[in-house]
Amino acid sequence: MSVLPIRTFPDPVLRTPAAAAGPDRTDLHRLVQDMFETMDDVGGVGLAAPQVGVELRVFTFDVEGRRGHVIDPVLWTSGELVTEPGEGCLSVPGLHYNPERYSEAVVTGVDADGQPVEYRGQGLLARCFQHEVDHLEGRLYIDRLTGEDRKDSRRRLRDRAYGQVSGTTQADRAKSVNSSFGGAR
Repeated sequence: MSVLPIRTFPDPVLRTPAAAAGPDRTDLHRLVQDMFETMDDVGGVGLAAPQVGVELRVFTFDVEGRRGHVIDPVLWTSGELVTEPGEGCLSVPGLHYNPERYSEAVVTGVDADGQPVEYRGQGLLARCFQHEVDHLEGRLYIDRLTGEDRKDSRRRLRDRAYGQVSGTTQADRAKSVNSSFGGAR
């Protein structure tokens, strides 16, 4: 297993919809294990393959004792639209906002062995599923912001100081990187 480099805004891979992984991929076990190791190394609760430069519909999660991965996920949401404080993203380091998300979510797909999986979540787990599936569709959580939060995020991302925060974060993370599965582009 290996820790992979995490792509950060404005890397174009983060804005590119991911392709279906399909059932005949022999490298998915390694990708999933590397993604878990990467997510654990940086203290994340979820990680989508595009965040490590792999343009496939795969994500991992570890939220409140529930740990898993989904390949080629399909997401259903229900419940109320809620705003929880402090959502962040490993690919947008240093920023935290409060986008609206549905309070409940179900995600289905397959695991690395091709076996069907289904996960149901509420609260933070539901938010994680929605966040990671957004990544697979080329969307970042900041795209869901409205009003003053949207204006503030755009201003902060253009600010030269954000580039310094992002660069420092990448340099710190690079100390743990020991694989090029996702490869730098």
